[in-house]
Amino acid sequence: MSIAHHVYTAVDCANPVSLAGFYAEITGWDVGEIEDAGDEWVDLFHNGVRMMAFQKVANYIPPTWPEGPVPQQLHFDFHVKDLDIGESKILAIGATRHEVQPGTNFRVYLDPEGHPFCLVKNPQ
Repeated sequence: MSIAHHVYTAVDCANPVSLAGFYAEITGWDVGEIEDAGDEWVDLFHNGVRMMAFQKVANYIPPTWPEGPVPQQLHFDFHVKDLDIGESKILAIGATRHEVQPGTNFRVYLDPEGHPFCLVKNPQ
């Protein structure tokens, strides 16, 4: 029997409101209630279930993946049917294509605060 029944990920960042909006665009999930632009914690919901959160951290420093003093610690993989279409959409909302591209069935990007994430080709 499992201990937990749901995975909920919280991401450290400098601007939770902005970063939650970015990931809401990728996933189609709903941004939780925002009291003001300085909110220190913002949730994303899918069908009323909390899926992700964004937590304000003073002096946030983005990861320096693939090398450097600040490890990435975690990253997200988002499955897409077509890498080119997915790429055009995420670049339009503020992602940056990373200069390091180690594979052919996935692509590495940075969110607006420098967290690495991937689009993975999955035709399902």
